[in-house]
Amino acid sequence: MENERKLAVVTGADGGMGREITRAVAMAGYRVIMASCRPRKAEEVRRMLLQEQNGLQLEIRELDLASLASVSAFAERLLAEGVPICLLMNDAGTMETGRHITENGLERTVSVNYVGPYLLTRKLLPLMKEGSRIVNMVSCTYAIGRLDFPDFFTKGKKGAFWRIPIYSNTKLALTLFTIDLANRVREKGIVVNAADPGIVSTDIITMHMWFDPLTDILFRPFIRTPRKGAATAVHLLLDEEAGKRTGTLNVSCHAKPLSDKYVHHVQMKELWDRTEEIVKPWL
Repeated sequence: MENERKLAVVTGADGGMGREITRAVAMAGYRVIMASCRPRKAEEVRRMLLQEQNGLQLEIRELDLASLASVSAFAERLLAEGVPICLLMNDAGTMETGRHITENGLERTVSVNYVGPYLLTRKLLPLMKEGSRIVNMVSCTYAIGRLDFPDFFTKGKKGAFWRIPIYSNTKLALTLFTIDLANRVREKGIVVNAADPGIVSTDIITMHMWFDPLTDILFRPFIRTPRKGAATAVHLLLDEEAGKRTGTLNVSCHAKPLSDKYVHHVQMKELWDRTEEIVKPWL
């Protein structure tokens, strides 16, 4: 057992930042399960990483965060294998361009960015021991997020569909989940933190709108490469000092103090309870 590599799970491993996180964790000596809803794309990434460095332990497994049955099946397989999980990176994310409702009656952005990762994390907790780390990829947009219940789960927001507020709402929910979960698992020695990557050049920010070229010119200087965007998450997963903090939001590899409004958010418990109700059939 000694020579077996420690296990890490990375969601969205086929994306820009997911690829960088997978590379860093695998090169640090972990066996990485690349969770992806696009196995063929993930296979391209896997081949590319193995060309860079032979001997990396990379395994692709399909995971669709828009389907709670898929999340459950993915987690059940890991639970059946019983290998302790050292690192769980919830990196997968989406910003839908229209309102799509999943088989579970959830707005798709909400399922992929929040409810799916919530269920995955909750189901995998039994495989985590003291020193295990969970990192959730959030976004600075959490600051403009709002949680309108019950509309949040079924429509993403009150009123008409507008993708940026809905995306922001999911990132607020994931940030609150990070803080709440960190408090709940603190005594087990499991650390839970959130990484804000900044504005990163990934598929997610392609704006299919008339102002595309203009936005590109204005924002391009501020946009980080996927490697720079992934740096904070990698730091939280692998850095020794970072493993000593929990329940924090991190920007540019440093913990950023959160205002009391978030640390003791008035809807934190309600969010947890409502989410538990939704995922109960799969727990």
